[in-house]
Amino acid sequence: MLAAVEVVDIARRFGAVEALAGIDLAVQQGEFFGLPGPNGAGKTTLISILAGLTRADRGTARIMGHDVITDFKKARRSLGVVPQELVFDPFFSVREALNLQSGYFGLSRNDAWIDEILHNLDLTAKANANMRSLSGGMKRRVLVAQALVHKPPVIVLDEPTAGVDVELRQSLWSFIRELNRDGHTVILTTHYLQEAEALCGRIAMLKAGRVVALETKQKLLQRFAGLTARLAAARVPSSWQSRVVRQEAGLFYVELKTYAELETLLAAIRADGIAIDELSIDETDLEQVFMKIMRDPDARVTP
Repeated sequence: MLAAVEVVDIARRFGAVEALAGIDLAVQQGEFFGLPGPNGAGKTTLISILAGLTRADRGTARIMGHDVITDFKKARRSLGVVPQELVFDPFFSVREALNLQSGYFGLSRNDAWIDEILHNLDLTAKANANMRSLSGGMKRRVLVAQALVHKPPVIVLDEPTAGVDVELRQSLWSFIRELNRDGHTVILTTHYLQEAEALCGRIAMLKAGRVVALETKQKLLQRFAGLTARLAAARVPSSWQSRVVRQEAGLFYVELKTYAELETLLAAIRADGIAIDELSIDETDLEQVFMKIMRDPDARVTP
């Protein structure tokens, strides 16, 4: 089957900064694909190349088989991008902005689909409101609507729920899941690893412009299976410092390989006279897998 997105040896440098260092990636049609990575990993640069906003120094990128350079119009017609930044035209209402976006793709009679998008994104009541009058969350809904207005087979969501409320987040994901069930390919970049774990079937993790993990969600979780002790205390025993995977405001997240190691940890805590305010045990989730891979300079997980 023709790949929805195919990236071969894509590299991009901005002066001394190597944003992408030879990315190879293929996203199949109908996938819900996750693309997490820390700030500066190259996610937005890769999306900009796919959208034709930035040219790669080398390599090729295709959307539904269309080269983003030599067949730009068809490639762009096949792609809908929700940018991370809140970009909008302050002179138009919501409906006018969507009609204008439709016109970019040669769609002059798109009212029925626009009405459906407005309904699914809970924007119907704001259809005639000026873009300047909308809240940040409402503006982000409009960005999603603009990305979908030409019914693209491939949808890229770049941090779509950053700064939005829980209600919008739930309604947005319900709509995006429906689009994915209808056959749309969805690529998601997010800092919320819980979202990636709940939504994505396959995940590519980026680090310093390289793909350092590319696997199904299930295989990533199986490969790094284990336990994490969430410990509220003043400190942890020095012998366990190397097992602390995360620390924040008096909370220590300590990696355990088995439940039997919990007693060893507790014995060390008792021996050091450390008082425990709270203790809980969780199985490894995608966020912990992400942190392990990002901390390891030699980490690489591929099929």
